[in-house]
Amino acid sequence: MEPSSGSRDAGPAVPPVAAVLPAGGSGERLGGATPKQFCAVQGRPLVSYTVRAMERIGWISDIIVVVSPENVETMKSIIEKYGHKRVTVVKGGITRHRSIFNGLKVFAENEFSDHLLQKPEVVIIHDAVRPFVEEDILSKVVMAAKEHGAAGAIRPLVSTVIASAADGCLDHSLERARYRASEMPQAFLFDIIYEAYQQCTDYDLDYGTECLHLALKYCKTNAKLIEGTADLWKVTYKRDLYAAESIIKDNLSQQVCVITDVKEVVAQVGSLLHESLQSQIKVEAMSASLSKNDSHLQNILSGHCYNFVCVNDKKCAIQETQQLVDVLEKSNIPLLYPVVLILVHLDVSENISVSIGMEELTRIKKFARELKKKNILVYGLLIQYK
Repeated sequence: MEPSSGSRDAGPAVPPVAAVLPAGGSGERLGGATPKQFCAVQGRPLVSYTVRAMERIGWISDIIVVVSPENVETMKSIIEKYGHKRVTVVKGGITRHRSIFNGLKVFAENEFSDHLLQKPEVVIIHDAVRPFVEEDILSKVVMAAKEHGAAGAIRPLVSTVIASAADGCLDHSLERARYRASEMPQAFLFDIIYEAYQQCTDYDLDYGTECLHLALKYCKTNAKLIEGTADLWKVTYKRDLYAAESIIKDNLSQQVCVITDVKEVVAQVGSLLHESLQSQIKVEAMSASLSKNDSHLQNILSGHCYNFVCVNDKKCAIQETQQLVDVLEKSNIPLLYPVVLILVHLDVSENISVSIGMEELTRIKKFARELKKKNILVYGLLIQYK
């Protein structure tokens, strides 16, 4: 269920929800010269996946990415390259809390943005290096924040927490069953978290790490804790990048875009295909003419979809398919990962014989061989449809 602020297109019934993504870390624990949020995973910076996860959710009106001053231009170039929308880049501070505070200020103080953004009712705070956040958990923390003032995702502790004495020996341990690991995302009524940061001491801003604690300490707001899923983990070490790449590859193999012509009979087959596939994989369906610059298709490509099924009733769909190939090549997607393109030709004629000739078949095979060199794998299917 999505928050009651409504969809972006319909216009929210209450002020919108915004997201602040702190991305100013140096990546010291990761090792290497590149901060982890800018490390490439499947050829794409990690932060871009997190922004995309937020961007797909229509009820999030603004996405604030907070980066260190030296990385502002890098972040802006990522936004431009991958076509991200609704994103504002803000210079961070020297600590996590100071960076988050700067991100909140774009809704209240003009000096941190070219223009003052509309103040949201609820603001989500989520680490830029946690790319696998889903709409379900975001919706849950937002709804809980509306009711309780603050909310955050938690997970069971994996290891027992112990305290050491001054001599390096065990002092005591905590009862693991009573404690939870604080995760992201977290959500707050904007006025509560902004007031908490305004009242913060320099010590809290420089050494604190927990936003929920600030809301409790300065605004007496007890956060609602929401059990999170296992995929909320944070990319911290180099091995996490390999794990993230594996998950992204798996996710890519589990989604497909079904593209149909606008003609009724073709759209009907596309709809049936969508219904049969959606119980097994994530399916994005659209009816459009590939001869036009369709913005919906561009949005799908910006999300890095690698599997396409094109349904048409043309005797030879090579020309129109070439237009999709041109769009794919322009997006550089095939450079990162093989693209699978399945061409489904519907024969809706009364003649039940297969009317495709050897010359046409040779052209199709040649077309497929040429595209294979570009990392685009083409398959064809001819269906007699009545």
